[in-house]
Amino acid sequence: MHFLMKFKHLPVCLPQLMPLITAKGNDVESPKKILDADKPPSKSQLDLRDVVFVIQSQRNSFHVRQAEKLRKDLLLQTQALQESPPVILLLHTLSDNEGDWSILPLLPNLSSQFGKNSSWIMFLEEDTRVKLQKLHEVLKKFDRRKEWFLGKPLHDEESTIIHHYAFSENPAAFEYPDFSAGWALSIPLVNRLTSKIEEEPLKSDFTIDLKHEVALYIWEDRKGPRLTGVPELCTIPEHNPRAQYCATTVSSRSPLCGQPVKSDNIFVAVKTCKKFHSDRVPVVKKTWGKQASLLEYYSDYADPSIPTINLGVPNTERGHCGKTFAILRRFLSNHVPNTDWLLIVDDDTLISLPRLQALLSCYDSSEPVCLGERYGYGLGQGGYSYITGGGGMVFSREAVVQLLASGCKCYSNDAPDDMVLGMCLNALRVPVTHSPLFHQARPEDYAKEFLAHQTPISFHKHWNIDPIAVFNKWLKDDKHTEGLQKNTKDEL
Repeated sequence: MHFLMKFKHLPVCLPQLMPLITAKGNDVESPKKILDADKPPSKSQLDLRDVVFVIQSQRNSFHVRQAEKLRKDLLLQTQALQESPPVILLLHTLSDNEGDWSILPLLPNLSSQFGKNSSWIMFLEEDTRVKLQKLHEVLKKFDRRKEWFLGKPLHDEESTIIHHYAFSENPAAFEYPDFSAGWALSIPLVNRLTSKIEEEPLKSDFTIDLKHEVALYIWEDRKGPRLTGVPELCTIPEHNPRAQYCATTVSSRSPLCGQPVKSDNIFVAVKTCKKFHSDRVPVVKKTWGKQASLLEYYSDYADPSIPTINLGVPNTERGHCGKTFAILRRFLSNHVPNTDWLLIVDDDTLISLPRLQALLSCYDSSEPVCLGERYGYGLGQGGYSYITGGGGMVFSREAVVQLLASGCKCYSNDAPDDMVLGMCLNALRVPVTHSPLFHQARPEDYAKEFLAHQTPISFHKHWNIDPIAVFNKWLKDDKHTEGLQKNTKDEL
């Protein structure tokens, strides 16, 4: 597949920063303040201007709105504190480099812009809630002249495939940050990492679980700092009584932007094959399959008892690209009802369709939307992102139209469908949109505290688990989900 990878070595440069804008409006700060901002930070004090906030935003219109809300909230808090506003950057606007979301390719640019006159780079997810004054107090506790990697620590209970079975003898020994709580790098660490990246370019490799991979890169097999846990960086809901001690919290709501998308507006395609008709397909039928209004099973063998549809593509042990593209073509044909959304899953995917319906209320189906758990390949060298197939791939009709109109196709039936689609979307400049609620692996493959503040949409694989029990525990309709369906007052 390597001959298909047309990586673009795009220049990664931050735009020249405009004069800082105050929270009150478009008043440019005084020349004295601008000159002061150019001076190295003093050793004893920490102004909010010494902290650069990077919101890990995405290009999809819903996510842009979410990031802008967070930016506005930070500026309003700054105004209330009568402080000069800090620099607040939206990650998706910083350059055309697709790899920016993987953070490491971005560090040289942050170092260049802020390496001399700032103290911290504070990364926030769109859904992170920040108490600015308390966060300011927390950062003051640390000597910013030293290398610091701060966050809310997560650890694995057992070695897991998503972390390449790292630390298999003692998985709990290595800690990595929960990005939902926010995480910070001191400028001395950013500058040293930049030197390392410039001396030894980032490898062309897979990005699977970014938070773990960033922590590994920083730790550098004991040569760099480990994550320092900060109790005030929290992932409890913002209205929890214990949140009074927190500098950051998470939203207590699952995404909902109006009425959930109707089930008959989502066409569900399940990829299967003859050898799994008797064990995997019954699990779908006993669990989430009952939630679907429009569902078809696609196989290498037409079995009227299920029923399955043979698309004329022979089964392959891996990849399934030919089958996936046949599904995309069928979705646009008159053989199936016309719907705004297409969901493609494996026969061992476990998913909650009501939760997906609620999530899709936040997206505009007239835009090309490709949604799921985002992975990356070669992002340090100008690679591409893709939606990993096992957790479920969601496409708006417009996305499918653009994909097929582009001439995108498989180079073989057993090519990795999700990666081929990612290359095509990258060529089209259609964003791959990430949701942490989709999961490529089983619940036990993720840190308990990471899942504790989620209402997950999907998991994948039946290996060494009871899939029906997993569905009932993690994904079955419950009071929380029913509330989403009935109550649209707390909209995003």
